[in-house]
Amino acid sequence: MLQLLLPQRCVVCGCLGPQICPRCLAELPRLTGPRCERCGAPTAWPVRRCSECTGRRLAFASARAAVEYDAAVKALVSAWKEHGLRRLVLVAAELVVDVVPPPAGVLTFVPADGDRRRKRGHHTAERLARELGRRWELPVEPLLVRARPLPRQRGLPLAERRRNVHGAFRARPSPRDVCVVDDVYTSGATANAAASALRAVGARRVTVVTFARAIR
Repeated sequence: MLQLLLPQRCVVCGCLGPQICPRCLAELPRLTGPRCERCGAPTAWPVRRCSECTGRRLAFASARAAVEYDAAVKALVSAWKEHGLRRLVLVAAELVVDVVPPPAGVLTFVPADGDRRRKRGHHTAERLARELGRRWELPVEPLLVRARPLPRQRGLPLAERRRNVHGAFRARPSPRDVCVVDDVYTSGATANAAASALRAVGARRVTVVTFARAIR
């Protein structure tokens, strides 16, 4: 009856069927080519540092993502994050596992803003981290907390994004190797602030894994 009244449609193309149809799933742009060793940006050939991260002091050792944050992926993330289609975490985790090698150590996640979590009823970064932990057989620990509320980063220039998140997180005493999981890597500012907090309390090597990555 529910399917008759509210038929399920693909969040990308709108056709009747699963939450993401096989064609749209197959066409999501995987980040499988050459990339920057440090920040994970696609490059013409493998490099240690690319133009995006050269000159920046990055607290994380490497960042990797499964797919490019294009229009189709934005639609998927919006449906997952803002519209409560929680089972899309299974799609995201499967793509990450297919593209990104398993990291070392403990998985943690960028903590949610309290008001946004209450509004959405779930936290995508935590759900993704726990699903990846299950698939990679790695422990997941909530090592990060927010030190203060943050304004929305969407639409802000890079310099302002970095100022906004400076000192935004505190971390609990951390193991040597930690991997921070988030849904989208945009400028790297949030990932860098999280890694800085973890390294301040004992983490020696911090890596970052996200479902999607914005390409500049």
